[in-house]
Amino acid sequence: MTHEIFRDTVFCLKDEMYRFAKKFVMSADEAEDVVQDLMMKFWQTKEKIAEYENLKSFAMKCVKNECLNRLKHHNVKSEFAELQQHRSEIYKPEVNNMKEQILIFINRLPEKQKSVIHLKDVEEYEISEISEILEMEENAVRVNLMRARQKVKEQITNLMNYEHRQISRPI
Repeated sequence: MTHEIFRDTVFCLKDEMYRFAKKFVMSADEAEDVVQDLMMKFWQTKEKIAEYENLKSFAMKCVKNECLNRLKHHNVKSEFAELQQHRSEIYKPEVNNMKEQILIFINRLPEKQKSVIHLKDVEEYEISEISEILEMEENAVRVNLMRARQKVKEQITNLMNYEHRQISRPI
């Protein structure tokens, strides 16, 4: 099949193919993509296309199939996105709740420990800088930081154990 024959027999169907595709995909850009992809496929298999008796019917069937494939693919992607959104909504409150709990645990600490852990773990100051800011010995900063972390860790462990406890049933 020559370029001229292809243009006169296949390429002339592009407007009808576009209108048909647009009814399926409801997007002008997507319909153009469908027609362009099919035209490329038709050109690559131009020798086989010449064998079809009703080329217009074949082209429209190809448009329908391509649109349905794209819609199916789009639906799978959107369902996957919805599932991911649902999962993130399920787990997000737990993460935020844990973050809030840790902040509550830190706020319950004695003032020195609360200040030290905040400056070190939240603001990321060095021990020497914290020592200057709080006017404490570096050793005292380390001790207060260790004690603060230990108390927060214990409270988190207790919370996790409480949340994962088995509910015993009375006999």
